[in-house]
Amino acid sequence: MRAATSEGRVAKYLLIAGLVGFISLFLIFPVIVIVIEALSSGISFYFSTLASPHSLNAIRLTLLTALAVVPMNTIFGVCAAWAITHFNFRGKSLLISLIEIPLWVSPVIGGLVFALIFGRQGWLGDWLYAHDIQVLYAYPGIVLGTAFVTFPFVARGLIPLMQSQGSAEEEAALILGANGWQIFWRVSFPKIKWGILYGMILCNARAMGEFGAVSVLAGSIEDRITIPLQIEQYYLDLDQGLPRAFALASVLLLLSVITLAIKIGLEWRRLALTHLVRPR
Repeated sequence: MRAATSEGRVAKYLLIAGLVGFISLFLIFPVIVIVIEALSSGISFYFSTLASPHSLNAIRLTLLTALAVVPMNTIFGVCAAWAITHFNFRGKSLLISLIEIPLWVSPVIGGLVFALIFGRQGWLGDWLYAHDIQVLYAYPGIVLGTAFVTFPFVARGLIPLMQSQGSAEEEAALILGANGWQIFWRVSFPKIKWGILYGMILCNARAMGEFGAVSVLAGSIEDRITIPLQIEQYYLDLDQGLPRAFALASVLLLLSVITLAIKIGLEWRRLALTHLVRPR
């Protein structure tokens, strides 16, 4: 009897060819173009671009933003997933929908909302100005915009994972006298740690490449823009701007490759541990 999942040879190779062609066109080819264009003006020009104050400031600010956003969203994601999967309360479906809002709307809208709240003419603008607190066009605004577009990743990764695992082990630990922290660290955390790490990786990758919300909240002020915004500034520069833009884009590409390598390493580690503990 023919297997339900079997397909003809023609359909099989057509699907594989389509997949390879799609990946080549939208992934491999752009990466090759970035590398070639980044080095088109020579190695010395490439490294001088990366060593320029504008590039170094953009790299530093991008890393500092990710360093602030990823832990913040991780804590939020774990707390949100725990509350949604372990407690019944009114408005749970609404809460899940609210968490997913950044996935539905344009990041620019999120930036405009924060500008309406914290801008000079915004709801809190006069109070912030009176207390000499600057949010827009500064590091706090960049962190807010980046956090808005990235906070669903950890939560949305953990919620289905924790729902599938259930709470039987936590209830057993509670019956045996364990307190809340003991239940979390000794029972729940070992089961969800890989989901947390995957969510953190996705959050970090999205944070480093965010453009829309940050462009609204940071503007184009020098020394206060991240790598994507600095790439745009280089691109708009008519004097050797294009090779500089690709040179800095290669740094973002390198950070993405490092993130992907960490993700693959974690998957191999998880599979290896799963194989070791699998009962025979």
